[in-house]
Amino acid sequence: MTYNPLHGPDHVPVVARDVATELWLARDFTAEVAGANIHDHTAMIKAAAGLHYRLAALVAALDAESEMSR
Repeated sequence: MTYNPLHGPDHVPVVARDVATELWLARDFTAEVAGANIHDHTAMIKAAAGLHYRLAALVAALDAESEMSR
């Protein structure tokens, strides 16, 4: 079975904003995709990719904040 990964080795890492902003964006996007039709393959792919990005940005913001407090 073959597949296409969400991103490849040349993927550019997300540029995170501050934690409060990223948390707000993650909550907002989560609420937005909560109503997506689970039987709509395209909607689920878009939701998964968007949630992956929002989570990656939130983790990056938390990592940056942690580095700043050291």
